[in-house]
Amino acid sequence: MPCCRSAYAGLTQVSPSLTRSQEERRVGWIRRLLPLLRPQRGRFAVALVASGLAVLAQLAIPVVIRDAIEAALPSPTNPIPRASLAPFVVALVALGIGRAALGFISRDGLARVAFGLEHDLRAQLYEHLTRLSFSFYDRVQTGQVISRANSDVRSVQMYLTYAPSLAVTVVSFALALVLMLQVHVGLTLVAVAALPGVFLLGLRMRQDLYPLSWVVQARLAEVATIVDENVTGTRVVKSFAGERRQVALLERAARRLHWATLRQFDTRARFGPLMEQLPRVGLALVLVYGGSLAIEGRVSIADLVLFNFYVVMLQAPFRSLGFLLMLGQRAAASAQRIYEVLDTRPEIVDRPGAVALAHPRGEVELDAVDFSYPGSGEVVLRGLSLHLRPGDTVALVGRTGAGKSSVARLLTRFYDVDTGAVRLDGHDVRDLTLASVRHAVGVVVDEPFLFSDTLFANIAFGCPDAALDDVVRAATAAGAHDFIATLPEGYDTVVGERGYTLSGGQRQRVAIARTLLVDPPVLVLDDATSAVDAQREEEIHAALRTLMAGRTTLVIAHRLSTIALADRVVLLEGGRAVAEGTHAHLLATEARYGEVLESATSADQSSAAHGAADHRRPTVASGGRR
Repeated sequence: MPCCRSAYAGLTQVSPSLTRSQEERRVGWIRRLLPLLRPQRGRFAVALVASGLAVLAQLAIPVVIRDAIEAALPSPTNPIPRASLAPFVVALVALGIGRAALGFISRDGLARVAFGLEHDLRAQLYEHLTRLSFSFYDRVQTGQVISRANSDVRSVQMYLTYAPSLAVTVVSFALALVLMLQVHVGLTLVAVAALPGVFLLGLRMRQDLYPLSWVVQARLAEVATIVDENVTGTRVVKSFAGERRQVALLERAARRLHWATLRQFDTRARFGPLMEQLPRVGLALVLVYGGSLAIEGRVSIADLVLFNFYVVMLQAPFRSLGFLLMLGQRAAASAQRIYEVLDTRPEIVDRPGAVALAHPRGEVELDAVDFSYPGSGEVVLRGLSLHLRPGDTVALVGRTGAGKSSVARLLTRFYDVDTGAVRLDGHDVRDLTLASVRHAVGVVVDEPFLFSDTLFANIAFGCPDAALDDVVRAATAAGAHDFIATLPEGYDTVVGERGYTLSGGQRQRVAIARTLLVDPPVLVLDDATSAVDAQREEEIHAALRTLMAGRTTLVIAHRLSTIALADRVVLLEGGRAVAEGTHAHLLATEARYGEVLESATSADQSSAAHGAADHRRPTVASGGRR
């Protein structure tokens, strides 16, 4: 059953942008975003130039108004005012239209840059998440990851949307100040007298907002985690009538988020109005002092009007300063949370010089393997040695916690051994590319995961461009074709989230078909028929016996019927291989083997009624198109 290029093939190269040195971590978060901004630097430059020109147009408007006033009012040197103000009107209209056009170019460009960066940052974050090792997901909650990929990225985008345009207002502030100094130095000093107070208030506001922004983003992630767990685990919640407890849990988390959000806005409410109103004090002082100067004839009425226009321009940056500070602190906190993920190095990566395993034969060897899960400190496998020749079928049997599933995870290099080696065709898997290892070893686990997509797409997940005939053959071999054929949309039927619209046995048959379609030379069945009734299990086994011919198969099982698939059996206890042989030999010579089988048989009998009911449950699925 040949397959197309593996879905893992696209994950063989690590992007340089995702490797972070200690020096990079110490620089500001905006500087770390610069590589993502470089592809859009042309558009960003155009937007900034347009903003600058719009500022110049804004600064020119008061000058035109001043000249119009001087032309319209009589003066000692010109007792008769000019007759026409038309040139000034035309100039004002032209400046207004130009400023509007430049404003559109600026805002449109900055929005496109910000949303483009949001897209690139989210894509980079997701790409990095696909490369992180299983140990990362063992310790990080799903809601935390989702929050950083969504709300935290959005916070950065919002800041980058507004910050450049607000920064341009600082340029207008500086230019207006220069023009005001040319009119009257003393009047300028009066106008800016309140601005140092605004600056100090801004510093205090920034100090208070940063920790609050961090808390708000963290508590948003906490709420997302609770919602995610309750949606995905709704069957457990309902089974134990735990709805009220979970609602109360979400309410407490929402209340903590509510408190932190209110504190954040309370801080802005306390400082923001003061920062906005202090410049207006300067405007009042300008009217008082400037009026007296105008009465004394030391400044003209036109200059005083010009001055008032510029004083209003001075206030614009401070009116938005509080909003900008809040966005900036939230973006800084969000960026730090994002870079916490991006700075996490994958533990399982291709070694320099790693080679692809070409034409794998299927020889598997574990050589004196010691293994413990990262951070646990508990040794799971102790000096385990195991050899499977190409075409062998070996069953691993042992009590829960003996280390059976850990062997499968080491074969696919989801984790690395502490000592010893795992080899494929004589090559240490650490010397092979991850893509080739995972293409060579197919795993069907005891709790299969299906995507909310069509059955065709789920079976063809590892082989996206597979033909329908190949998908049908794989499904038939796995015993899934019969029930798929009875569905209204057949292989175009869309299953519910995680495949829960199918029974447990149906999900496992689809998962087996998904693995068989890839046609791996090494097949690992990790208790893969645990949710299948005895009749259906025998149908699957009949198909598997044919497909397993010439394929190296590791069967992790406790059922006697599944063990019967194997040529030999290895008994694990305490992470060690304590016995090996045929089923009959171990049953006759190894008491511990009989005890394990007896314990497993008792567990199967206790769940038989539930399994039968699950098998009889009607399938509910929605139609869709492939």
